[in-house]
Amino acid sequence: MPRALFLFNHDAAHQVAHLAPVAAAMARDHRDIETVIAYSGPAIRARIEGLIDPEDVALIRWEELDLTGATKLLTGILDRLLPASRLARLRVHEKLFAESDAVISTERTCLRVQKRLGPERSPIFIRVPHGTGDRSVTFHPDHRRFDLSLVAGPKMAEQLAANGVDPARIRVTGYSKFEGIDLSANPDFFENGRPTLVYNPHFDPHLSSWYEAGPELLRWFASEKGQAFNLIFAPHVMLFRKAMHVSPEYKIAKRRPDVPEEAMEAANILVDVDGPRLFDMSYMLSADGYIGDASSQLYEFLARPRPVFLLDPNNALQEQGERELPFLTTGPCASSVADLAALLAELESVGEQYHEVQQRLIAHTFDPSDEPPSSRAAQAIADAIWAQRS
Repeated sequence: MPRALFLFNHDAAHQVAHLAPVAAAMARDHRDIETVIAYSGPAIRARIEGLIDPEDVALIRWEELDLTGATKLLTGILDRLLPASRLARLRVHEKLFAESDAVISTERTCLRVQKRLGPERSPIFIRVPHGTGDRSVTFHPDHRRFDLSLVAGPKMAEQLAANGVDPARIRVTGYSKFEGIDLSANPDFFENGRPTLVYNPHFDPHLSSWYEAGPELLRWFASEKGQAFNLIFAPHVMLFRKAMHVSPEYKIAKRRPDVPEEAMEAANILVDVDGPRLFDMSYMLSADGYIGDASSQLYEFLARPRPVFLLDPNNALQEQGERELPFLTTGPCASSVADLAALLAELESVGEQYHEVQQRLIAHTFDPSDEPPSSRAAQAIADAIWAQRS
């Protein structure tokens, strides 16, 4: 029986929701293909099982990519500097990959297996991007090595093709993370009637606003003027996984500042740097406005258009421009906390001003269909497996 191996080889859960629904649809809709989930540890498995139906869980073969002994000890130490455990799991469990027909992953690290196995032994490799962002790192040359890329909508398909990915290796299948989420939901974490902003900085030390302006922004929200608003501080989950961050793309490293004490104590600020709500869109759906920089979660926020404010203290976003970063068209961009604070006074009018642009960009980013995105993606995977076998 052919085998589709879904790879969850990450220590954080932020990529799980992009791939778990596809694995469930594969197991449910294509029982002539064995569906295997290879996962990094119990926490990731629990997150996967929490996102799919128990009936689908039972149809899946589960394989933990465990490390033992000296390998586990050494990689645990090295993980502070590089993804040592992630790379070691690929090497230790290489046989599992060699015995599969397709490996489906949200990240390109798995291509190391492809290279080691060589064209005669390697399965086909299929990519499901974890997000729909615009950053140039999204278009790493390695993405040309995937046999198939399953993307959310026309925007990413066009961007991949423009960066040298063969259009025949791209399929638009929609955004499976939206499945099972009520996009009209509006949870209230403060219940005080004030407008709520969500601040969602990225971890990249060049593009992120956190290193130069983030703590100052939180202190402003904790101040008397900032008390007119609520703030949810919900950064990219990888930001607080390390004290030092390195950007291979921009060849820069910076030490991450901590959350200021004033913000931790302020009643109008919710701080969450590693909780499950960072992944399930609770914060994105609850906010009246978004503050951010390079995180692709901006697009998830805009599934329901609302005011967006971009914070760019290094001019790192503006220097790339709207052609490279279309999300720059979704709201005003401030270079300082003082400028951003002034913009927040115009929250409602900013939303009205950018509403039409946001709608157009979202329509281009996601590809709505009556058929669930996970089913569309599973069909594309099955087609690729049977074509490879024919």
